[in-house]
Amino acid sequence: MVTASHEEVMETSMEAAWSRVLERLRTEFDDSVFNSWFKPLALVNIEEGCAIMAAPTRFMRNWLEANYADRIRSAWRCENDTVSEIKLIVLSGFTASEGPRPAAGREDKAPNSPQKNHRQNSKSRIIEGQESEFGAPLDPRFTFESFVVGKSNELAYAAARRVAENKDVHFNPLFLHSGVGLGKTHLMHAIAWANREIFPDRRVVYLSAEQFMYQFISSIRYKDTMSFKQKFRSVDLLMIDDLQFIANKQSTQEEFFHTFNALIDHSRQVVISADRSPTDMEGIEERIRSRLGWGLVADIHPTEYELRLGILQQKANKVPEVEISLQVLEFLARRITSNVRELEGALNRMIAHATLIGRPITLEMTQQVLQDLLRANVRRVSIDEIQRKVADYFNIRLADLLSSRRARAVARPRQVAMYLAKKMTSKSLPEIGRQFGGRDHTTVMHAVKRINELRLSDSVLEEDIQHLERMFGT
Repeated sequence: MVTASHEEVMETSMEAAWSRVLERLRTEFDDSVFNSWFKPLALVNIEEGCAIMAAPTRFMRNWLEANYADRIRSAWRCENDTVSEIKLIVLSGFTASEGPRPAAGREDKAPNSPQKNHRQNSKSRIIEGQESEFGAPLDPRFTFESFVVGKSNELAYAAARRVAENKDVHFNPLFLHSGVGLGKTHLMHAIAWANREIFPDRRVVYLSAEQFMYQFISSIRYKDTMSFKQKFRSVDLLMIDDLQFIANKQSTQEEFFHTFNALIDHSRQVVISADRSPTDMEGIEERIRSRLGWGLVADIHPTEYELRLGILQQKANKVPEVEISLQVLEFLARRITSNVRELEGALNRMIAHATLIGRPITLEMTQQVLQDLLRANVRRVSIDEIQRKVADYFNIRLADLLSSRRARAVARPRQVAMYLAKKMTSKSLPEIGRQFGGRDHTTVMHAVKRINELRLSDSVLEEDIQHLERMFGT
């Protein structure tokens, strides 16, 4: 009589619990929602009160976290009250049909045992699967054609196209960095799509640093690090997104360092993205930061008004059945300045509201529906920022703007800067005067009064001030 091991019993118990959790979710949602979002999930492990589940794509993981995390957690608590937290990770080669992943630290019972065969099969699917399963899936929306180019991202865009359209690029690696939601991931996907189309014989792999780490951990768990190394070091173009994720993870950084060096030494292209430049990345080894700066470091700056408006117009044109006036688009472009993702989310909310409620999208409706988002995007403009942008706009030196020079070419921009400082900040007149070379508050009062008068009669100055106000997102 064959007796099941404790590990096999635990694994069967996990599978049964996960099946019951899925059944609970199936009863809560209709078939289309369940099949689209919950069925593709797979249970990885339960450890220390946390149920770890794998989604095949980052998009699915992010959507589940944003919309259904509480429902999944509640379903787990109903099934197993020791589970107090859930964690969703991305493992594109790990699907629901494979069942749960064995827990870390388990020992093989016999060289040819069924348990070992199960683990070897799982390992083959995760580490030695098809190339499309090795990296993360690409989002078909993220192409060069759908990327809106402006001054803030033109260098990153040009560099990305050069990498995508040429086998031999003089800068390697290409390092893209920016804040959240400004287009790094879009460009990474666009590079992969274009490179595969132009050079179909090349091996192109895109994945997040998080996925790189979990695949590396899996290779250690299944004692198959050589397969992992061979797989990664044989690609022609390797793209790793959000490198900051491996900060303070020493063993993963060690493997990344050797993989990076092996690819560079063999003239294979590497593209990396992160939320800051290599020199500013904390928790990353100095030798890695140094090598990341070897190639081209391209910063994607926060979007300017014109670029935000262009993005909104492009998105709105894709929904012809919903009429959105230019006035509404201009309002959104001025008021939502944090990042493109939030900007697109605001537009999607308006479209959904108009579609579901059946009301036209007006400026009043936009202000009402997005009041929480608009409050969060109220900008705090500093006097220093106003001075720099006014000096740049009128093409004069900042030192001249703050000096005692009275030439009209300097005095008028200075008055404009004082006017904007009074309008856009909460600083008092004496405080503003002090930041303009120690001037008296009466000078600031005169400047504000003069600009108010000129705005009524000088159309050129009025246009200049309107343009500057748009630059500050007001």
